[in-house]
Amino acid sequence: MTNLSEKIVKLLIIKKIKISFAESCTGGLLSSAITSISGSSKVFTLGLITYSNQAKINILKVPKKIIMKHGAVSYETCLSMVKNINKISKTNISVSITGVAGPTGGSKQKPVGLVYIGIKKGNKTLVKKFIFKNKKRKSIQSTAVDKALNLVLSFAK
Repeated sequence: MTNLSEKIVKLLIIKKIKISFAESCTGGLLSSAITSISGSSKVFTLGLITYSNQAKINILKVPKKIIMKHGAVSYETCLSMVKNINKISKTNISVSITGVAGPTGGSKQKPVGLVYIGIKKGNKTLVKKFIFKNKKRKSIQSTAVDKALNLVLSFAK
């Protein structure tokens, strides 16, 4: 992860790109992956950990009806999270992550390991759905961060 984070920070500095994150199931690990790199203050603007539905609604302005209809772990919530962190932070690239890190809390429709990652750069927005097979909490969180970092790298190039 560190090499990938270093690569991203260097690339963002060169391209003068600012970045922001809205995290749920990763609990700040994505922000930490970037801020652990020297020089990240030149590119990292804001990281919000909106773990509860209330935080998603009140801080990130995810419409309550989206969470009520689709749930906190959904394409729709992830999309709203990434669009709204982008509005709040006014950064070039924004990322959102929401998922079920487990080991409890999963269901048939939303199993442990289900993670949505959203990324927005300019008018290009993408939300990807992942189902991570390793059901260990730390593994799900770190794999989600890796996937998010790889998305940032592809969007920043």
